[in-house]
Amino acid sequence: MSAADTELCFTSLRRLCELLHSGKLSARELMAAQLQQIERLNPRLNAIVAKLPDSACLRLADEADERRRHDDGGTPLLGVPWAFKDLEPATGFPCTRGSLVYRDDYPATDSVLVARLRRAGALPIGKTNVPELGMGSQTYNAVYGTTRNAWDQTRTAGGSSGGAAVAVACGMLAAADGSDLGGSVRNPANFNGIVGFRPSSGLVPTAPTLLPFLGLSTKGPLARSVADVAFLLSLMAGPDPADLACQPSEPAAFAAPLERSFRGMRIAWCPDLGGLPLDRRVRAVLEPQRRIFEALGCIVEETAPDLSDADEIFLVLRAWRAWTNYEALLPAHRATLKPEAVEEIERGGQLSGAEVSRAMVHHAVLLERLRRFQRSHPIIVCAVNQVPPFEAEVHWPTAIEGIQMDSYIAWMKSAYWISTTLCPAISVPAGFTPEGLPVGIQVVGPYREDLTVLQLGHAFETAHPVARRCPPVAAAHPLG
Repeated sequence: MSAADTELCFTSLRRLCELLHSGKLSARELMAAQLQQIERLNPRLNAIVAKLPDSACLRLADEADERRRHDDGGTPLLGVPWAFKDLEPATGFPCTRGSLVYRDDYPATDSVLVARLRRAGALPIGKTNVPELGMGSQTYNAVYGTTRNAWDQTRTAGGSSGGAAVAVACGMLAAADGSDLGGSVRNPANFNGIVGFRPSSGLVPTAPTLLPFLGLSTKGPLARSVADVAFLLSLMAGPDPADLACQPSEPAAFAAPLERSFRGMRIAWCPDLGGLPLDRRVRAVLEPQRRIFEALGCIVEETAPDLSDADEIFLVLRAWRAWTNYEALLPAHRATLKPEAVEEIERGGQLSGAEVSRAMVHHAVLLERLRRFQRSHPIIVCAVNQVPPFEAEVHWPTAIEGIQMDSYIAWMKSAYWISTTLCPAISVPAGFTPEGLPVGIQVVGPYREDLTVLQLGHAFETAHPVARRCPPVAAAHPLG
């Protein structure tokens, strides 16, 4: 693979779209370069699954080059290779959800998000790997196997958008779609040294879903820069008749320049969100970042929002959601599903109406309490993950700094507590542990102030451009 092709694989999404639409780059040239990168790296990393044959991918590119002759600019992604997350129904591809139960499920219709990305011109070449049923922030399953971390192949990629994050980090894709219930965009972005954005609930359509108004699960973009994440969000966001919970918005605003002043912006600095166990290596990377926000003119104060009810709220509503979506699987497929999935579904089925009702009431109280907190401190800055990427063979960390974890998601409270706020949150690369493992920083803003979060994330990234680095495994290429 030539140096020029490798460079093309790490060109920004925005720049690729400019080159494609100006005719300086053909869709076939881009597709050929990305297919080489996939062929070289995917056997080791296992990020992209259910991939079309190269010949079919190149035909899509040739068709895109032909379409461009008549394009009026309404297909900004025309010619960009794409792989949808394997939780997204997409016609022409299996939607396995990482489970043997759905191994042969070929959807008859696209999800709203998939249809939207297709209309924008994305060229679907496959899917990105996920944990079984999207449960747990560790991407392994019995259908496709384990996805490996972009920076250290002995480590986890995170999840559930693990395949998406690795593919983007290693230049197999320019950007990707993800979904985030308890951290499934932010966690893998953090673990792989890229940017992941969880939008405010109701900004990006989540249809089809059985619980459209629950609000905990969102869909969001992953890319190698905040600018590319914002550009992709401009194509993903906006209401749709099929999704009544998706609110009116102005998606085009996200494609505008992100530069702005943050002088006087008050920030609540709380790497451990007020007392969560935090691996000392993560803390050591995050603590110096405070100076960057201060250099941007922010007023940074050590304080944390009161999220004391977040655990009960999230765990109850998540289990209820799992039971609603998957309880029909248990009678025939209990032995096929991973134990954590069975436990999650069963727990949801054991919940009483009073328990679900209490969680919803407490959720309303938490949201109001947070709203009042953000009057004085609009921005919250904390860890994305409480640990660095752990071993790929370990299903989940059982302890952090000597404190035992009581469930397979207890180690990721710094992500799922933020999910309960329904607020926009971004993971931006902040540095590396002594072992060379990526560590990100999480910036959280007020509900529906997604643009502010993107702008501050961009300001931080510009002042501290660790995202410019790419994994050694991806940068290396043979001569010729």
